[in-house]
Amino acid sequence: MTEAPVPLARLFAMAFRDLIDDLHARLTERGWHDHRPAFGFALVAARDGPTDATALAGLLGVTKQAASKLVDSLVAAGLVERSVGAADARRRPVAITDRGRRLLAAAEEIYAELEAEWAGVVGRDDVEGVRATLATVLRARHGGALPPVRPTW
Repeated sequence: MTEAPVPLARLFAMAFRDLIDDLHARLTERGWHDHRPAFGFALVAARDGPTDATALAGLLGVTKQAASKLVDSLVAAGLVERSVGAADARRRPVAITDRGRRLLAAAEEIYAELEAEWAGVVGRDDVEGVRATLATVLRARHGGALPPVRPTW
């Protein structure tokens, strides 16, 4: 009897977990001790411009209170800063700090290293083929743009 192929979703979940675990271990090795996996999602969301706890809650699939606690942790770590909204004082925009940008840059550097390690196993062309295929499928399913990065908790 032949075993059924492993579903893509399961393989993607395994690969994602493997990459994220390696990312965080290497960040720690490089002196980044005050990071959590959820930080990356929020920092990527804030990278291109201010966001707020309500938007982060929607992105992360958590309550506004949980997103606000995450923002508190990011502020305490010096990775983002809050300000007061110009049109609404209740709105508290969150902007990435220079330290937050340095953390994202370190993460991108580590991702490049991890991809190079994968290329050492299967070859650069195969890694780039996986990237191109995933980007094509995701863009086709999301109106031509890549969807936001969301956690799978």
